Amino acid sequence: MTTKLRRRTLVNRNVVKLVRVESPRPVVKEPLSIEEARNLLVAIEDERNHVLWTTMLMLGLRRSEACGLRWEDIDLEKQTLRVAQSVQRFDGRLQELPTKTRRSNRTIPLPPRVLWALTEHSQGQIPVPDANGGRGYVFGTRKGTPLEPRNLSRMWTNLCTSKGMRRLPLHSLRHTCVSLLLSIGVHPRVVMEIVGHSGIEVTMNVYGHINLETQRRALNDLDEALS
Repeated sequence: MTTKLRRRTLVNRNVVKLVRVESPRPVVKEPLSIEEARNLLVAIEDERNHVLWTTMLMLGLRRSEACGLRWEDIDLEKQTLRVAQSVQRFDGRLQELPTKTRRSNRTIPLPPRVLWALTEHSQGQIPVPDANGGRGYVFGTRKGTPLEPRNLSRMWTNLCTSKGMRRLPLHSLRHTCVSLLLSIGVHPRVVMEIVGHSGIEVTMNVYGHINLETQRRALNDLDEALS
């Protein structure tokens, strides 16, 4: 083939750019409904880690925040819980690190169910002091070390299997907390502060999943108003 003929066969633009490939759509898993959340709380009553699951569900804690929670962050008298650090595996070892964002560092009032559970947990747990003289981690190991976040996810998966519950990722507990708060009419700004989102748009666009039953109630209310 001559050089002139080769030039004629050259394409002067990248035709690959003309091909449209749809971006993969993330699979959104329905969070726990209010009925499923109730059933979960009943199912875990006799579980050793029922305080952990109750706290994560009702306060919307991230996995790393639950692992990093210390007893000095909880004031049972004032009925508050402070999220001040997280525990993550970094550089091959578990490390206590700052929270995900500035807003993630927050103080949350304890609802009665969580307050009761943490009070019971405090009385039944043998304190394992840390190097600084604190009481250590709320949900730590028997040696006083923090829980491995990946192990926490495995524990949740095993719980779902053993209790015959719908299998959802552990993060769905946080998703459920946000969705249920919004569904009962809590203002998104309040929800944002409770779970420590960086902005209200995250609360509404990413976590504000409105399930079918919530939509049904809204439309039934509209129907009633128009009757």
